[in-house]
Amino acid sequence: MAVFAEDVNLAGYTTLRLGGPARRFVEATTETELVAAVRKADDEGEPVLVLGGGSNLVVSDDGFPGTVVHIGTRGTERVAAEGGRVRLRVQAGEDWDPFVARCVADGLAGVECLSGIPGRVGATPIQNVGAYGQDVSETIVEVRAYDREARACVTLDRDACRFTYRHSAFKGNDRYVVLDVTYALYEAEESQPIAYAELARRLGVQPGDRVTLKEARDAVLELRRGKGMVLDAADPDTRSAGSFFTNPILDPEQLAELERRVAERLGPDATFPRYPDAGGRMKTSAAWLIDRAGFAKGHARGPARISTKHTLALTNPGGASTADLLALAREVRGGVKDAFGVELVNEPVMVGVTL
Repeated sequence: MAVFAEDVNLAGYTTLRLGGPARRFVEATTETELVAAVRKADDEGEPVLVLGGGSNLVVSDDGFPGTVVHIGTRGTERVAAEGGRVRLRVQAGEDWDPFVARCVADGLAGVECLSGIPGRVGATPIQNVGAYGQDVSETIVEVRAYDREARACVTLDRDACRFTYRHSAFKGNDRYVVLDVTYALYEAEESQPIAYAELARRLGVQPGDRVTLKEARDAVLELRRGKGMVLDAADPDTRSAGSFFTNPILDPEQLAELERRVAERLGPDATFPRYPDAGGRMKTSAAWLIDRAGFAKGHARGPARISTKHTLALTNPGGASTADLLALAREVRGGVKDAFGVELVNEPVMVGVTL
């Protein structure tokens, strides 16, 4: 039976350790409880926040004036195996990194470079979670969800999920509540081709090479720990929402403006990271822009600060409020805009606040 409570402080359910109380809090451990809790709140005209691991949320200091449904569903099922690929259906409440660890141990490739990412399975399609050259959209076959408009459970195939960079059909609206995700993984002792240059260097291989699944996972975890991106209660730099800003994707006109500003600010021979993207656009590095705009690791505004290990992470080392964190985020965003003409976009979901 679902567990109900009132005035539950949400700070304890987010990796930032920030956020005020939820008016009503429901712990749902089965799909039936999850759907019933959302449906009941909808019937009563109550705002709903579906909460997983809380690793990608910035919650208002005032909390949430409605029902928070905390997803605690568990279970992984092997549903098919053909052509060297295995399909796994995973409940939304499963913790992501333990799932990745099991895949690596079982010789299933496709998510090994997504090791160490906090949060739960149900969040992965929403954000099209990715790191070190892999995105979940490469392995997701379908997503089952509760459609709050149709008041029915539906299945969305990969195309219907409309995956793009750190985005999907699920992000930016609350129509769908993810129930489970089906991944198609490769039966292999070796990783998928290593696509990320930094990871290839750490492994001592060339981009496109393969290594054992364990080697890939271990190297990713090492890199993430060095950036404070593996949760550690003893390390205040991990008290963050991960990368706070997405890497900007620029059209030709925006790229030309950035080139002009970089040359003006850093000299005619200065270069900046650029990676071709779809539609003739170019992706650049948010971390590079932040650093070159004058915001070094450890830069603080009040009790909130940029991680001492990773420029993209904004942290609550202790004593900060959500208002403090947003003030820092606005300072960084404004500084990058003034220096380079690029508008940074937040990656975490904002609850009751705006940037």
